[in-house]
Amino acid sequence: MSNAVTAAAGCYHCGSPVPENAPWSITLDETRHSLCCPGCEAVAHAIVDGGLESYYRFRTELPERPDEREAARAETWAVFDDPGLQRQFVHPEGDDSGRVHATLAVDGITCAACAWLIEHRLNAIEGVDSSAVNLSHHRVRVSWDPEAVRLSQLLAEMAAIGYQAQPYEPDEAQARLQHEERMNVRRLIIAAVGMMQVMMFSIPIYVAGPEGISEDFHALFHWLSFALTTPVVFFSAAPFFRNAVRDLRTRVLGMDVPVSLAIGFAYTASGYAVITGKGEVYFDSAAMFTFFLLFGRYVEARARRRSGHSGNAMAGALPLSAIRLTDEGEERILPASELAAGDRVLVKPGHGVPADGVIEDGESSLDESMLTGEYLPVTRRQGDVVTGGSQNIESPLVVRVTHAGREARVAGIVDLTDRAFASRPRLAQMAARMAHLFVLRLLLVTAVVTITWWFIDPARMPWIMLSVLVVTCPCALALATPTALTAGHGQLRRRGVLVTRADAIEALSQVDRVILDKTGTLTTGRMALVETRALGELGAERARTLAAALEARSEHPIARAFQPFRLATVQASDVVSRTGQGLEGTLEGRRWRLGKPDFAAPGASLEAPGEGPWLLLAEEGEPRAWFALQDRVRDDAAATVAALRALGLEVELLSGDTPEAAGELAGRLGITTWRGGATPEDKLERIRECQAAGEKVAMVGDGINDVPVLAGADVAIAMNGATDLARTSADAILLSPRLSRIVEAIEISRATRRVMRQNMVWSVCYNFSAMPLAAVGLVPPWLAAMGMSASSLVVVGNALRLNRFRSRALPEQTPPPAPSPEPYRVNA
Repeated sequence: MSNAVTAAAGCYHCGSPVPENAPWSITLDETRHSLCCPGCEAVAHAIVDGGLESYYRFRTELPERPDEREAARAETWAVFDDPGLQRQFVHPEGDDSGRVHATLAVDGITCAACAWLIEHRLNAIEGVDSSAVNLSHHRVRVSWDPEAVRLSQLLAEMAAIGYQAQPYEPDEAQARLQHEERMNVRRLIIAAVGMMQVMMFSIPIYVAGPEGISEDFHALFHWLSFALTTPVVFFSAAPFFRNAVRDLRTRVLGMDVPVSLAIGFAYTASGYAVITGKGEVYFDSAAMFTFFLLFGRYVEARARRRSGHSGNAMAGALPLSAIRLTDEGEERILPASELAAGDRVLVKPGHGVPADGVIEDGESSLDESMLTGEYLPVTRRQGDVVTGGSQNIESPLVVRVTHAGREARVAGIVDLTDRAFASRPRLAQMAARMAHLFVLRLLLVTAVVTITWWFIDPARMPWIMLSVLVVTCPCALALATPTALTAGHGQLRRRGVLVTRADAIEALSQVDRVILDKTGTLTTGRMALVETRALGELGAERARTLAAALEARSEHPIARAFQPFRLATVQASDVVSRTGQGLEGTLEGRRWRLGKPDFAAPGASLEAPGEGPWLLLAEEGEPRAWFALQDRVRDDAAATVAALRALGLEVELLSGDTPEAAGELAGRLGITTWRGGATPEDKLERIRECQAAGEKVAMVGDGINDVPVLAGADVAIAMNGATDLARTSADAILLSPRLSRIVEAIEISRATRRVMRQNMVWSVCYNFSAMPLAAVGLVPPWLAAMGMSASSLVVVGNALRLNRFRSRALPEQTPPPAPSPEPYRVNA
């Protein structure tokens, strides 16, 4: 941080001189800072105690007097190049390229044109790999090479085109959005009051005509309208003019350019007519146009903010404070950001879990709805993993922290959500290009219409030009895809589906075939002991106890199946694990083996008692018991397969498990196309074979062995328990253990694509039908304002239908298996 901010000679809060022996101070980051008065002390403590200490960490200047600002302007952005400060919000990309990324909160974003301009300017800078604007949350994620470009250069470039940016912190970003929303409400109120009053003075003139009102009242009504429209234009419409100036400076024609021309021309021409007593007055049209445009943008912004609320809530999901337990068991309250792996924290009922961890003591119900979309609480007990952001409901828990702060799962979800906006679907890109080109064509058409009417009827020329500018403003076209995408993302997030790449929505809506892995996807990935067959005099209960003692020190998934049968009084020694075979150890002086039959009892010719995986327990080479293990099928697996087929999709099982196990599961679930014993290479070859046949393929998996096929599929979906590598390769991640979320994701993606197409068709049809009507003089300015606003509201309202989307009901009963499922054959 700059010396000006940390100088001991000045007040840490405001910079004023500190009196000698002043008792006021604030402690931040274990450093005591002097303050000049009790007022600054109260404010500083309120900021820190309220969890907003990032204000002091990231501020670039003290509250200055006006004459000091000019001298400090050159150093405004340089402070963000400080390595110590960057460690708080700049993160490596995760590969060996040396690239880094950061999320910045941006002021002044109003529409898709702003997002395009920011991305266009940043991507043009040498050293910037990519930039992606999150239109809903007013954030931009930038990836760059720190050796080629500095962060201060990026911030300065954004400031040069009219967008102030700073490191994203949930408290500051939320406060900024709230302030912006309050200002929008004030502008809307001023415009509404001004419009109503101006219309009140205009209606008598329209009804009675100029001859029906005395000249004095006629002039009075015009002057009152002039006075009432002035604050509407200079306050309510100020953002339009500011954005238009920015667009002209950057030579990018956004929709604020025709808006500003229409409002500015209507107000200027009307003011000239009132002052000189010559010409027509359009104050009512200017006020009405401003109000309807502000109202449309306000509704659209509220819709985007509401749809993206879960993303903002996710950013603040982790509680600000935590109760850390010392080695002596004492409780110490500290900021959750100071937790580290290995800390023990106490989570009381009603409190949030401050970090990812494992329960060491206690049992309680946790509300994980914010993370998984599942609204029913889940029971967690000793040894279970808990996720930061969950809410403890019933009993206190002691949790050992595994990942905290930026490493927590919540932080990863927020980062993946920002990454989802790094690319846009083809329809969104096409809409952005159309809106940009349409503004230029609109201005050219307006110029032609104006010149034409100048020769036809100069008296009608001004209001016809105004009508053309207003009625064909491409607001609806610019809103057509962003609103639908935002609503679709929000709906998917509420259903427990995290989209990590924006183009996944369009790809998912076009899928023809869904390929499912077996273990961890159609099944839970947790082995269970379903049958015990004791041999000889050894009882079944005793056999399970001995097997559990051998498996006690193993981390293999099979060991979890025997965990409920462990006894503290029965301990195995000298346990050795034979990879791919089983376990061997000493129990009560005898040598026991548990595993494959030829390993447990070598030389004995034995066959498993039934189908599926069986383990043999042997004492000194003599068989003693058989154990049948089974990976439990997910409760909604059969219903999900039936629902996918009802959507017209081909469903396929592609597993690395044995052909017998894969075939048995395929028969139970009604999957007619399946293959077992497939290697990762075989799976990838199958994906490419389907793609060569013209199919769009979605692959659902969870393990490291699924990474190649996930990367090769058109859409990759990772299960909630997937490995980190599988999550990185996925286009969408299921945060919920319910497999049926895949069906909902496909339905929502199809609905989102359908709404995007409807919005674009409506926008194009409206603009091309309204323009000739306005050009021939059939649309007065007030009707043009209403038509333009109505078209934008239609687009926003149509997108909001996605918030009320109800997916197709899944079958309640398991469908009968398909007759004689046969594995497909791969051509040699």
